[in-house]
Amino acid sequence: MVRSLWSAATGMIAQQNNVDTIANNLANVNTTAYKMEVNEFKSLLYQTIQTRTTTANGVNKPIGAQVGLGVRNASITSEFGQGSLLESENPTAVALSNNQGTGFFGIQGEDGNTYYTRNGDFVFALNEGNTLTLTTTSGLRVLGSNGQVLTLPGNYIADKIRIDTDGTLMYPDDDGNLEPLPNNFTIGVWQFQNPKGLDKIGDSLYSVSAASGVAMNEATNPNVTKSDIVQGYLEGSNVQIAEEMVNLIIAQRAYESNSKVITTTDDMMQLANQLKS
Repeated sequence: MVRSLWSAATGMIAQQNNVDTIANNLANVNTTAYKMEVNEFKSLLYQTIQTRTTTANGVNKPIGAQVGLGVRNASITSEFGQGSLLESENPTAVALSNNQGTGFFGIQGEDGNTYYTRNGDFVFALNEGNTLTLTTTSGLRVLGSNGQVLTLPGNYIADKIRIDTDGTLMYPDDDGNLEPLPNNFTIGVWQFQNPKGLDKIGDSLYSVSAASGVAMNEATNPNVTKSDIVQGYLEGSNVQIAEEMVNLIIAQRAYESNSKVITTTDDMMQLANQLKS
């Protein structure tokens, strides 16, 4: 009976983590480019009560007896499916459009390291010397396809800059025709062999890990399917509220069931203690 207490306790802990994950998904339902997270479980060790052997009568027993010792969280996995494209009033907002949600923008962090995001809510920041730099709304600088920060000379007007589907920055000439900016100003996009292995940093940023593999530049790698960049749109969260509410009810019922196991085991132990010879 003590085994049942500990098994039920592990179930309650696992389901609490599950509820925490679902709550985080629901809290970020309106977060730009947020990716839904799914809790994965695995069983704990098994205790062998009886091995496969023969009975006293010599009859073979092909199946032994093993009792499980509970459950624990194996991982919390991000699902990188494409979110809905939402129209934005920001003229420099961009969204990555592909079915797998595999492309990422490159961002230079405050520490100088490169991070990656699906959030394309970008703006042009005015620097000293009247140069323009494409940044996130938090002020982190966006990287171009060459891995360098996108900094434009000061003779361009930010509101007139347009972004092509391949990320090339365009500007109207004297006749109003859009032409690529000189020096190949192109927003960089990267992919990973295993995006689910990326480390979550917060603020919709991810960092490379050994599990994700190295970042593959779409501009230089011919073996990846290129992502389309859509100007004037942002990628919404891929959280499905109805699905998450159902998962929340299931997790709550599982938590209550494990709690009931503890109560039942406690009642059985009280009855055993009350037995008299």
